[in-house]
Amino acid sequence: MTYLKKQIEIIRKNDPALKSNLEVLLYPSFKVMIYYKIAHYLYLKKRYFLARLLSERAKRKTGIEIHPGAVIGKNFFIDHGVGVVIGETTIIGDDVTIYHGVTLGGVSNTNKKRHPTIKNNVIIGCGAKVLGDITIGNNVKIGANSTVLKDVEDNKTVVGIY
Repeated sequence: MTYLKKQIEIIRKNDPALKSNLEVLLYPSFKVMIYYKIAHYLYLKKRYFLARLLSERAKRKTGIEIHPGAVIGKNFFIDHGVGVVIGETTIIGDDVTIYHGVTLGGVSNTNKKRHPTIKNNVIIGCGAKVLGDITIGNNVKIGANSTVLKDVEDNKTVVGIY
């Protein structure tokens, strides 16, 4: 299955409001992931300026900011998307869903890993902030508008300031 077909399948599976595959083409998540794939490829080839140029274009077109250095696994889904920020050293596992206004951000300006690692089957509610070099375990749910500043074990649900 091609990457584009897989993206369409992921979005259709996660958004029951969509009535056709054609509607997916309007979806910000669909657009930003195409930009991200190309920008990430360029980033890995050390074509940093071109990678950032593409990611900045994607941000202007979709309202979603994904640094080209971020590593994103399979079946990643961003619902609605406006205001999402994913930092450079973020690592996202498979089958992760995030909602609008989520920040996966850093808390330092050093040249080491400074953004979160999100493992598999994680859901991050709208407006949540996951900050720093922390690990969010498998099957975790993070509630809307939560702020997460420390590691979260597998199979947990966190809300508020954690």
